[in-house]
Amino acid sequence: MLRKKGVTLLELLIVVLILGALAFIAVPRITQTSQNAKEKTCSTNLKIINSQIEVYFVQIGAYPSEITQITEDLTYFPDGAPVCPLGGTYSLNSQDRAVCDHSSEEDGGCGG
Repeated sequence: MLRKKGVTLLELLIVVLILGALAFIAVPRITQTSQNAKEKTCSTNLKIINSQIEVYFVQIGAYPSEITQITEDLTYFPDGAPVCPLGGTYSLNSQDRAVCDHSSEEDGGCGG
């Protein structure tokens, strides 16, 4: 008798199970990596805004009373105001530092 060469249903099932197990491991790591990148972007945005607040202070002699004095001025952000990738909004705290409200952490979220 001649046997036809091919893939059996059992072999196909094993391959599908292996791919499912790999996806089960990889998807959460990819999701966490994306979240970490967004948090780091927000933190970097806060550092840039705070740097521009210091430039404003040197030029004007006082800290801005609102964040929009910095973010809407093309002198400080010629490419437009930074946007939080996590959906938060930037504001000034009582120490004239930029913070992000996407997190309820004491430091304003993003380590800022």
